[in-house]
Amino acid sequence: MTIATTDSKIRRQSRRKPKPKPHSRSKTAPFLPRGRLNVARFALLALATVTLYLPAIGHSFITLDDREYVTANPHIHNGLGWSTIRWAFSSFEAANWHPLTWLSHALDYQLFGLNPWGHHLDSVLIHALNAGLLFLLMAWITKRAGPSLLVAALFALHPINVESVAWVAERKNVLSTLFFLLALGAYGRYAQKPDWRRYLLVAALFAAGLMAKPMVITLPFVLLLLDYWPLERIPRVAFSKVVLEKIPLLVLSAASAWLTMMAQRSALHSFAELPLGLRIENALVAYGLYLWKTLWPARLAFYPHAAALPSWQWILSALVLIAISALVIIFRNRRYLAVGWCWFLGTLIPVIGLVQVGEYAMADRYAYIPLIGIFVMIAWSFDDIAKGEKIPAAWLAVPAGCALAVLSVVTFRQLAYWRSDYALWSNTLEGADDPLSHNALAMTLMHPESEMTSQDLQDFPSAQNRMDEARRHFERALEVRGPASPLDSGATLADRARTLNNLGNLDRLENRMDESREHAQSALDVYRQLAQQNPDVYLPNVAAALNNLGALNRLQNRLNEARRDDEEAVKLERKLAQQNPSKYLPNLAMNLNELGLINSTQQRMDEAGQDYAEALAIDRQLAGQSPAAYLPDLAMTLTDAARVNAMQNRMNDARPFYEEALHIQRKLAQQNPDVYLPQLAMTLNSLGLVDQIQQRIEPSRAEYHEALSIYRQLASQDEARYRGNVARVEASLQALDRQSPRK
Repeated sequence: MTIATTDSKIRRQSRRKPKPKPHSRSKTAPFLPRGRLNVARFALLALATVTLYLPAIGHSFITLDDREYVTANPHIHNGLGWSTIRWAFSSFEAANWHPLTWLSHALDYQLFGLNPWGHHLDSVLIHALNAGLLFLLMAWITKRAGPSLLVAALFALHPINVESVAWVAERKNVLSTLFFLLALGAYGRYAQKPDWRRYLLVAALFAAGLMAKPMVITLPFVLLLLDYWPLERIPRVAFSKVVLEKIPLLVLSAASAWLTMMAQRSALHSFAELPLGLRIENALVAYGLYLWKTLWPARLAFYPHAAALPSWQWILSALVLIAISALVIIFRNRRYLAVGWCWFLGTLIPVIGLVQVGEYAMADRYAYIPLIGIFVMIAWSFDDIAKGEKIPAAWLAVPAGCALAVLSVVTFRQLAYWRSDYALWSNTLEGADDPLSHNALAMTLMHPESEMTSQDLQDFPSAQNRMDEARRHFERALEVRGPASPLDSGATLADRARTLNNLGNLDRLENRMDESREHAQSALDVYRQLAQQNPDVYLPNVAAALNNLGALNRLQNRLNEARRDDEEAVKLERKLAQQNPSKYLPNLAMNLNELGLINSTQQRMDEAGQDYAEALAIDRQLAGQSPAAYLPDLAMTLTDAARVNAMQNRMNDARPFYEEALHIQRKLAQQNPDVYLPQLAMTLNSLGLVDQIQQRIEPSRAEYHEALSIYRQLASQDEARYRGNVARVEASLQALDRQSPRK
């Protein structure tokens, strides 16, 4: 018994594990556990990206699209409220349906107002987050951190992505990509353990991406690629099954495609304007150019459509595409090559130009998602060759680091072109003698206060030099277009009309009235011709051209012609406002104001009263929806309506309008005294006169005194401008004192 017990104890003791010795770190073990190391890589990559893009935070807005998306969009100026949310989900403005993009801009406006640094900062941060997420996603699903980091670094630092990050209006690109990458991550979890809740998350993130920009419409196709590599669900899971599970996502893609076509129908080019053959040739050339600019990112700018492409360009591009496709087939055992190549080809299809929207043949921003496929091909090939040759990992960092350093330098330089409209269009013209860019640069030179920096202005000794340069670019744009031809496409004719109209405005500024009239009339004739063929697209241009011609006639005191032009413009704006109130009601109100001014000048008071009454109804509606944007217009219309009533000696009708305008202008002057104090003083003076006529002596005196106080304040800052106003109000006060001396 004792012996058995002793043997049992010995056996139990022999099974016990020896007490572990203190652990000593292996010299070859990673410094951080793999998860923490990847987090550190994520943080360093994001920090490097933000550091590189810091100059963008000091840039201004760009007139192209930033005006429509932020600086002049009244809905965005309402901030992130329910009215903005309703508008965002119902609007096709900017030829897109992307409510989440609108809401992101509204949030930025609420946080930063029209200070561009905040808007730029958010775009930079989203891009840095995208780069970090791309690294974490690739490292997780491939279990290879090295090539994953290279893919993400190329994405983060490549200069072709500057356009997407440094252009505030392209928030939609970086934002949609954020949801695209999150959807890919959610799909990775679903692939590990298929479950309807996980699938629902994929669908929700995909829907969010579509609501930021429809560019991500190809996500179901990308998921099939991931099923092939690196998830390798094919052939483990039947191909029919992996296709069927994408059908709900394809339904979302179809819905987004339909909404996009509805939104962009006014910007779509017909096959008469751009024939199918030219579109196919351009698509081949664009594919080739995207590849070339990936390897040699020089002269990144805007790329206008050519009237015809040299045969060698599209033939060479086709041969390059065929050759790469053949190599992918030959090395098909390296699945990442097929996935990367199909990713690039497939995700570019929505923007390759077979369905042409806008004026450009291709754009750097379109490559934001597609080039991830090329980066995968480069990084994994680089890593596999190194492993095959048994090259130490440390040695791989040297060429990769050199390449990334060169790309960073080019990106830093490319960022400088986005500091202002002038720098952007000047850079574009270095690469192509393009009429669109000549026109844009000329417009920039005409508006230096908002589109040029002090550095840009150093190129011009005087304002006259700047205006002469603007004229040279307008004339060059017309010269490049050549004489008008019956074979010209609608887009070409529209561009000619736009340049003529802008040149007419420059003529008017320089008091060259006969030339201004000639150019304005020529622009109107072209727009009328285009509107007969496509009224949905070009009627707004006809209305705008009529308005410009009317303004020119008013300046030359040709009031009958001005009234004719404005009446036709108002008729067209009424028609347009019925179809799209949010877009055209503001234009209708403005034209009614101008027509009311002409009618009142011609003593057609009843007509003027009707014009102002209709404009007031519209302005009140708009100001109720968007006070920040339309209260100034309402105040202006109120003072104009009051003036017409006062001219007819209807003081009881004039006073309420002046009082309401005064109430609005006091609020506006608190927010922006430089702009609204002069208007407040003018309204006070006008109301003082009305009260004086009606023997309301003390209210009149108080209004005169307040107006005088404001004018004296303004005169202390700009005496030459406001000295006359001070004198006039002082004279009115003296007349009032003579009429009713103070007790």
